[in-house]
Amino acid sequence: MPNTTIKTEILIHDLKVPISVIDAGAKSLLNRQDSYGPLTEKQIKVLKRIIRNTLTTQRLVNDVLELGRSREGVMITSDFSVSSLVMSVLVEIFDLSDPPVADIIRKLESYAGLEQVLNTVGFRLGFDRKMWKTIVHLDAAKVKQVLRNLVTNAFKHRACVVEISGRIEEKQMILKVRDDGRGIPPANHQRIFETYFTTGGSIESAIESHGLGLAGVMVLLKDMGGGLILTSDDGKGAEFTVTIPL
Repeated sequence: MPNTTIKTEILIHDLKVPISVIDAGAKSLLNRQDSYGPLTEKQIKVLKRIIRNTLTTQRLVNDVLELGRSREGVMITSDFSVSSLVMSVLVEIFDLSDPPVADIIRKLESYAGLEQVLNTVGFRLGFDRKMWKTIVHLDAAKVKQVLRNLVTNAFKHRACVVEISGRIEEKQMILKVRDDGRGIPPANHQRIFETYFTTGGSIESAIESHGLGLAGVMVLLKDMGGGLILTSDDGKGAEFTVTIPL
């Protein structure tokens, strides 16, 4: 089994090169029309879809590799601010759903400015200013993957609003992600953390639902000594509370 796992991870790692080639080719056609010829509106739309899905695939490959490193006990810790963590997650999410918003977030320097922009797209922040500027020493890639998975799920399931908040308490970083969507019945609270389980019945809802991402979240948190609490009920939205020791 270990040999099979290693071979699979080597294969996944090797996917990074062809994915990068596809991404570079699509961007060249889109951005260098003076060299490659003009594009129709429909062709531009298709190329942008290719680039978005290439970005999604790149992140999935990186996530799988990070889970592999986590399983082997590999921790790469560094100092980073809570603000940089949250903003990088938001940029990655809006890169796929609303690129102009992602570009605006990249240029923001103030918490108030970020709040103002996010309010227009259904996001709410709940960090005190001291927490926002706090420097933590953790495995940034793992923490980022955890938060991105939770925020992505909340974004997909929201009715109107996603709330992201956090605090530092008793040498622990506590992050909360809440949506106002359809919620999760108590009977499914444990099952949604199982690999491939989703709350929908069709292929389409499986792709856009809670599934492998939450199983991965639990693996990463366990390896960091953290935990996750789900608070939800049918029709009442869902709140995920992450605790990671500093």
